[in-house]
Amino acid sequence: MESSLPLILDRAAGLPLHLQLAEQFRAAIRDGRLQAGHRLPSTRDLAKDLSVSRSVAQAAYDQLHAEGWIEGRPGAGTFVTDVVPLQPAVRRSPAPRPDPTADLLTLRPGIPYIGPTPDPGWRRAWREVSAQSPPRGYDDAAGLPVLREALAEHVGRVRGIACGPENLLITNGTVHGLRLLLAVAMQPGERIAIEDPGYLNAVVAARDHWLEIVDVPVDEDGLRVGALTDDVPAAYVTPSHQYPLGGRLPVARRNELIRWARRTGAMLIEDDYDSEFRYDVAPLPALAQLDLDRVVHLGTLSKTLSPSLRLGWLVASDTMIDRLATFRAESGDWPGWPMQAALLAMLRDGYLDQAVRRGRRLYADRRIHTCSVLAPYGQVIGQDAGLHITLLLPEYVDDRQVTADALAAGVVIAPLSEYRRSTPGPPGLVIGYATPSTEDLHTALGLLTEVLDRHSPLRGSTEATPAQRK
Repeated sequence: MESSLPLILDRAAGLPLHLQLAEQFRAAIRDGRLQAGHRLPSTRDLAKDLSVSRSVAQAAYDQLHAEGWIEGRPGAGTFVTDVVPLQPAVRRSPAPRPDPTADLLTLRPGIPYIGPTPDPGWRRAWREVSAQSPPRGYDDAAGLPVLREALAEHVGRVRGIACGPENLLITNGTVHGLRLLLAVAMQPGERIAIEDPGYLNAVVAARDHWLEIVDVPVDEDGLRVGALTDDVPAAYVTPSHQYPLGGRLPVARRNELIRWARRTGAMLIEDDYDSEFRYDVAPLPALAQLDLDRVVHLGTLSKTLSPSLRLGWLVASDTMIDRLATFRAESGDWPGWPMQAALLAMLRDGYLDQAVRRGRRLYADRRIHTCSVLAPYGQVIGQDAGLHITLLLPEYVDDRQVTADALAAGVVIAPLSEYRRSTPGPPGLVIGYATPSTEDLHTALGLLTEVLDRHSPLRGSTEATPAQRK
């Protein structure tokens, strides 16, 4: 039985005529208008009916035959194959929900200020990248060799780590570097010590790799090294500015931590969080400078340039770098060439150093204002460095309720209890002062103090908590 279909070709459309024709036959087979065994008109008759050249009809049939929709039978003609039409899957996904906090003022920690217009140094870097041809093949799994060389000089100069390009691996940021390291250096079921309270994404990364997390308490100086046990093969630490309490690990504890790692054979994972921004003294040297065989150092551009750049570095022994690079060569998981080339241009141009200096000046003023506004409501800690402070609140205050009330008032903040796992401690708020404009920061702090006034009616006469008396 020969099929007769209402076929319409649009010569003004951008799609070639033979592809239009093929799609109309497909649609007819899918919806059952053409069934298995139906005979199609010859290419000569089809071309005559549609007033097109025979080559158009033949090209359409060739396409359908290649895809398996039709078959030719010698001496008989062209027929629809015995194909069962597959009903297209209907995705019933819920309508995307807008971020309820997108238009609110945010005092969440860990996000730098991004100005409304790009800096000249930023534009210069991307112009330089746009003028270059990309590599002909896949680039080095450890990162561009010239970038690793430039970064080795950078971390040696600003972080005091004696290293070469063979000790560097380019990452997509701190968490990416941590996940690579855990995948290569640790086995499921092994134990890892993590500060408590501590960085939530590090905890999630450890759990995703099926590691047993050992909570290690911190105090005003950072990780309490004496709480580490000898049966833990790895420890994650933020020695430059403990996240979120803000303590800096003093020299005595750093030496004690290195001695512990050497004695037990443990690996130390140094998250160099907020090391660039100190307001009292020069940035402290990195922990990795003491022993690069025992310490893996993680750095990032998230706090200096932008979190969306997704670029950082990992510094370790050359043996560890080789293991990580081999793993990445097999997984194909490394930053793209344009990002790396842009960072290289920023390093050579001095733009990265300039951005850090400008950030220190901006954040130093904001830090002073934030501390002065919030000091009446509790004890401000961690104010000597970084992009946030922590406000310890009286014991009777529910920091999660304060957070909820602040959100209702139009301000996004983080409760300290959000970062705690098993180690008890006072309630508090982790306040980032970097993200908003200066005007928005003042507005957000004003709204927050109104909320705190409702939660601390006796703030002038309450007894200090044990943490406050330290």
